[in-house]
Amino acid sequence: MELTLSELAEHLQAQLEGEGGTTIRGVAPIESAGEGEISFIANPRYARYAAVTRASALIVSFDFRGEARVPLLRVANPYLAFQRVVQLFHPEAIRLPAGIHPTAVIDASARLGREVAIGPHVVVERGARIGDRTQLFPGCYIGPEVEIGEDCVIYPNVVIRERVRIGKRVVIHAGAVIGSDGFGFAREGEVYRKIPQAGTVVIGDDVEIGANCCIDRATLGETRIERGAKLDNLIQVGHNVVIGENTVVAAQAGFAGSTIVGRNVMVGGQAGFAGHMTIGDGALISAQSGVSKDIPPGCRVFGYPARPAEQALREEAALRRLPELLKRVRELERLVQELKAKTEGDGHGNP
Repeated sequence: MELTLSELAEHLQAQLEGEGGTTIRGVAPIESAGEGEISFIANPRYARYAAVTRASALIVSFDFRGEARVPLLRVANPYLAFQRVVQLFHPEAIRLPAGIHPTAVIDASARLGREVAIGPHVVVERGARIGDRTQLFPGCYIGPEVEIGEDCVIYPNVVIRERVRIGKRVVIHAGAVIGSDGFGFAREGEVYRKIPQAGTVVIGDDVEIGANCCIDRATLGETRIERGAKLDNLIQVGHNVVIGENTVVAAQAGFAGSTIVGRNVMVGGQAGFAGHMTIGDGALISAQSGVSKDIPPGCRVFGYPARPAEQALREEAALRRLPELLKRVRELERLVQELKAKTEGDGHGNP
């Protein structure tokens, strides 16, 4: 595909500065982009590349004031514009051809929609329902009575266990396990008795689940990942957890059972949630935070235990000063001892 910069500007509703006839054939990182490629600057730390990049054009914000040697497309949100350009030049990932591979095992009672693609060694169990145009890549296991909506992409070796319900346009990356047993045991003396995990998992429309995520079924009721949520790789979601609409979660985060996460929450990598708590809408949980109590809506927290970011940063700054403060305390203690010795030595207790 080739587009002129003027055509791209029209597509993005961008303000063009420079030669509109420049031909664009692809998208690349600003450090490595070459002739015929467009890149973007969304983070000020990359502004220095504008003067030296070999890209043929750059997408920048309206308030970008750096020196640039190439034509610019000015937009309100450079990162979103970048997403749209990538989608333009790479409209679709690898797609399986519609049909059923001869090595797939499909139960006679399963219901398959129109133009479904089922790859090698896929297993679809009894009563499962697969929506129109959904793709099941090689090695997937679809358990009994699973429901998968239209236009989903289930990448290789995903396991979706019994009775899980998945909405439309859901993407699940390789190796994820949806509907495994929740971690529930009752103690009897020194023995732990397994509590049957009789619930299920419900995944809303337009959710994306990263590689090797594990989402446990509810003990009773539902574990829910709601519409538009995005989960990175290697995330553990315990039984009866709810992750709200349009919430994003970075890699290696872990949610213990019955954590309720609101809408539009941002969770940093390796954050941990102790369970049986509520995270308010719009909260921001910084990376590696340890959350052990409810977080109010819109609050930004940091650290272990997680606390408001401003407080946590003040405490971190105080900790950095601690060695110097201890040194001063020891010096003060020495001076006190010297004064005490002098007052005791003059025989009447006066300085």
